Amino acid sequence: MKTLISIAIDGFSACGKSTLAKDLASMLDYNYIDSGAMYRALTYFAIKNNLISANFFHKNLLINKMEELDIGFVLDENDKNCITLNNNNIEDKIRSIEVSNFVSKIAEIHEVREKMVKIQRELGENKAIVMDGRDIGSVVFPDAELKLFVTADIDVRTKRRLLELKNKNIVVNFEEVKKNLIERDFLDSHRKDSPLIQVEDAIVLDNSNLTKEEQLIIAHNLALNKINS
Repeated sequence: MKTLISIAIDGFSACGKSTLAKDLASMLDYNYIDSGAMYRALTYFAIKNNLISANFFHKNLLINKMEELDIGFVLDENDKNCITLNNNNIEDKIRSIEVSNFVSKIAEIHEVREKMVKIQRELGENKAIVMDGRDIGSVVFPDAELKLFVTADIDVRTKRRLLELKNKNIVVNFEEVKKNLIERDFLDSHRKDSPLIQVEDAIVLDNSNLTKEEQLIIAHNLALNKINS
């Protein structure tokens, strides 16, 4: 019987975690979960329901409303894994710069992380999963057989995020995106609850000078080594 493993991929914003996790899951015929999309979905909900803005944040109201929300994943007609909120596909609505500006503030709330981690662990209880995020190897799956910590130069990451936003017809400038990434890095790394850290048994993958294909080959070989060991 083929050995099934859990693969945790952590790292900074716009370093290609999701692309790597998605492609690796496809190669291994594993389930892929974008944990960051779950926090973005809740952030999108908070924005649309006037619970957060640059001037206010009704944190307790958001916490109370969380129990009304059903966050999940579905495959669309192109077999793309999409986030859903109360059975509505909101994948194309959660990648805006507005959501990016508030998601770290939402993600640092203890009650939010508690709920999300519970869902994530349930999704991965049968292994055969690749999940990316900020605290997957440290908190969600501390016993994952393979842990990767992905990083890249900040300017490289900024260019990648700019291209991603441009492809979605979202117009922003280089400095605005770079500022957002630097702020998110700081908030994610310094929050009290489940900060972004590189755990001791994680393998660092700096993809500043790697193509997506080269990065995938490295990760796939590492996964096969774990599966076959």
